[in-house]
Amino acid sequence: MKEDERYAAVEACKWVDEVVPNAPYNTTVECLKEHNIDFCVHGDDITTMADGTDCYQAVKDAGLYRECKRTVGVSTTELVGRMLLMTRDHHKRTNATETPIISTFDTSELPLFSTNGSTTATVSHFLPTSRRIVQFSEGREPKPTDKVVYVDGTFDLFHVGHIEFLKRAKALGDFLIVGVHDDQTVNAIKGSNYPLMNLHERALSVLACRYVDEVIIGAPYSVTEELLSGEYNVSVVAHGNSHLEQDMNGKHPYELPKKLGIYTEIDTPNSTITTEGIINRIIENRKTFEERQRRKTQKAALERQKEIEEKNNLAQN
Repeated sequence: MKEDERYAAVEACKWVDEVVPNAPYNTTVECLKEHNIDFCVHGDDITTMADGTDCYQAVKDAGLYRECKRTVGVSTTELVGRMLLMTRDHHKRTNATETPIISTFDTSELPLFSTNGSTTATVSHFLPTSRRIVQFSEGREPKPTDKVVYVDGTFDLFHVGHIEFLKRAKALGDFLIVGVHDDQTVNAIKGSNYPLMNLHERALSVLACRYVDEVIIGAPYSVTEELLSGEYNVSVVAHGNSHLEQDMNGKHPYELPKKLGIYTEIDTPNSTITTEGIINRIIENRKTFEERQRRKTQKAALERQKEIEEKNNLAQN
């Protein structure tokens, strides 16, 4: 994503209070003091400068550093790899005796895209625990007087276009529910490689957005009566002004809310930023990304070695 798009994406995260633009890659004590920051937090993977020095060494030495465990298998590097290496058949259901095509897709002629150094592209099997879902969830119910709004979609490679749409959807009422379609449904409707992210990754991306109150994981592609008046009493159903595919039965997915007079369309200024557009950026600049990934792979190997040495030193002390 472009710089302004990344700022907007981080700003929309419900755990973020302020975004510092043009932040230095090498975090310094002076930078923390300038923005009244008590301490710096990073994942448990070492990040180094071009010369191999730790980006956070200064704040570590000053006792202003905290560390949290990184989520394995979810990173920008992994997503770029999926965009460049996935086949058209990776979402097809297979028999127990069959080997999915994607599991044997040899990438030996391409640079490494996996952070664990694998030379085989794989479909993500990231599965959140109930504890993780609770951490992401707001945990609040709509008040009896709240106007409940429902939207749905794929929300693949969650980006600023999605964020602007959800922001405008929330403005239509008081409580926003977002339905996220499952992988097989998305692939059956859109075909090709979609979705790039699995259902759980997409659902958590949406839950992390500050404008979202609740997420329905694996929502039906067509809006149903049960969805409108079951768990919640939905007053408004909205969709963007982008192209909309018919359901597998040939019907319009918003036929029911249209009939009930509760359907509306949202015009979004960032509708030109799409999942397909982001994928095209990667494909069009493939050689650039391949070279970048080669450098990142070499750098990652050095960082892993440095991390091992650092842990061994701590153990000895």
